[in-house]
Amino acid sequence: MFRSRCEGGRSPPHNGWELDRHGAELLFQVLTEREEKNSVAIASNESFGGWTKTLTDPRLCAAIVDRLTFNGTIIETGTDS
Repeated sequence: MFRSRCEGGRSPPHNGWELDRHGAELLFQVLTEREEKNSVAIASNESFGGWTKTLTDPRLCAAIVDRLTFNGTIIETGTDS
């Protein structure tokens, strides 16, 4: 999903990729528009604290995590990927 929207994605040293500010703003917009209308499911191998490796703007990253977790259900499997 992100790769198709993020032309500027590149592979940083942590073997992932970064979502530029514009891409993160688009993600936030989608999450905001879906709030209280539709469900969103996201899987991640990274804890929320590590999301700044991908969402490099700390304030925008915090806003996205807040939007995802407000009235949400977090399921932790306790397994390594």
